[in-house]
Formats: sequence, structure tokens, C-alpha cells
Amino acid sequence: MTDDFEGISVFLAIAEARNFRVAGERLGVTRSAISQSLQRLEDRIGAALVQRTTRSVRLTEAGELFHDLVRPSADQVSHAIQAIREVQARPSGLLRIATSSIAERFISGSLLAGFLEAYPNVKLDITVTDDEFDIVAAGFDAGVRLGEVIAQDMIAVPVSAPQRQCAVASPAYLERRGAPRNPRELVEHICIGWRPRPDAAPYRWEFTEGGRDYDVAVNPALTTNDMGMMIRMARAGAGLTFGMIETFEPYFARNELVPLLEDYCPAFAGFYLYYPKRHRQPLKLRALVEHVRTFEARAAD
Repeated sequence: MTDDFEGISVFLAIAEARNFRVAGERLGVTRSAISQSLQRLEDRIGAALVQRTTRSVRLTEAGELFHDLVRPSADQVSHAIQAIREVQARPSGLLRIATSSIAERFISGSLLAGFLEAYPNVKLDITVTDDEFDIVAAGFDAGVRLGEVIAQDMIAVPVSAPQRQCAVASPAYLERRGAPRNPRELVEHICIGWRPRPDAAPYRWEFTEGGRDYDVAVNPALTTNDMGMMIRMARAGAGLTFGMIETFEPYFARNELVPLLEDYCPAFAGFYLYYPKRHRQPLKLRALVEHVRTFEARAAD
């Protein structure tokens, strides 16, 4: 039975190289084999596809039309073959990720530990940073940030539930100083603040009241870029601090911290794993994306 696809790869190689010898070298066959394969294809089609002289090789009108029709399909076949090869292959290599320090679910351990167990040939390089920058220009494969700060040209996959922030304090502090009833009363309290870097102003605590968003510029007695230190100081009774409820939940359960001003802190979009759009994503990154989706689906059940 005649194979309709026989000779097409040879024809495409000739069309690209415009040289029988070069086409043969690219395909790993002799110039004679190239000529014979092309001749069989032309005989089957019933039209000359290539016009060859002693000095040049060019496509005929039929050859140009055939090339324009066949090339896209040939590319799709090549992509399909490569996709199947990657499915059969094991993801491997170094995966560099920049993540926010407050992306609790992502950096808590279980998600990434599960990924490393499932894909032992992938190595992770995680940079925890709250600076905003171009992850592509900095050489990262992906990042984890709050959805509201991710550029629209990125692909974003949820890596947490919707988030809420709140102020917190220890029972000892509240017994000594009382609890604020309104965010505007925070200026009367000792506060523990956060800033991303030494040259940045302390983060202004954000609230919503009557459908209107606003922030409060607290005057922190202590400012740091480390959430762990903020929590330790608050547990020790040094003052109020502010952050993601998800981060504080273990301390609520042990009555080491108490949530405050929750009525002024509505939910907002959570954290996302984000990465640039590419025609073909690296297999190691696609493996992480699927792992995150599976992890989140299980967490939602």
C-alpha cells in the first residue's frame, strides 16, 4: 500500500535548504536518496514540485502551494511527537522560584515536599523575597505572589484560598492595654510593623469600612522584614502586629494570639503561582503546575 506521507519530510527539507546535498545532510541520507524520494513523491502527486538547474533549486508553483499546505501540518506532527516524548520522560533539572514570604500554604512545607517526592529528578531553588521585580529578567522559572500584583500577561494558577488580613495581639497585651475597636484607634497602641527592605517605608495596614478601602499609617515601635520575628514579638506581648489570618491560625488555636478588627478585613484574591506564556513550557514547570492544581483540589475537598 502506498504511504501518502512518504517523501514529505524530504520535500520540506529541500524547500528549506534549496539544496539537495544540504537537505541530505540534515536528514542523514545521500543526495541520491533525496532525489529518488522526491521523484516518487512527484510521481504520486502527478506534478513537479521542484525545479533544479546546475546552479539553483527552486519550488515550482505547485511546489509552493504544496509547501504552504503541508508545512503547518508537519509542524503539528512534530509538536505532537515531542509532546509524547516528554510525557514518557521524567521531569528533571533545576526549577527556580521566587516566592513571597507570606505565601504560607506554598512555603509551609507539605506542598513542596510532596512535589520533591513525586519528582526526585527535579531540584528546587526557592528564593523568599517580597521585592517586586521581573522574574523572567532575573532568571526565575516562576513566582508566587498575591494575585493583585501579578502582571496580566502572566499565566497564574491559584496556590491558596482567598485571603484575609487582620491585626493580632497576645492575651497578655490585651489585658494590659485593651483591644482597639476601630482601625483608627491603632495609633494609640504599640505596633510591630513590616517593611520589605531597609529603604522602604513601613507597610500601611489596610482596612475596609462601609465599602471604602483605606489604610492606617501606624507608628511601629519595632519594624522588621521577617514575619517570624513579628509573630514572636506579638506572642511575647510586645504589641499588635498585622498579617495574613492563614499565617496566624496555629497561634489562634493555642490562644497565643487573638484576632482583632476582623469586621474591617474582607477577603481578597489569594496567592498564585505565575509564569510567562510560552509556546512550550518546560516539563519540570508543567509538573509543578499540575502538582499545585492537584494539591489545591484536595485541600478544597
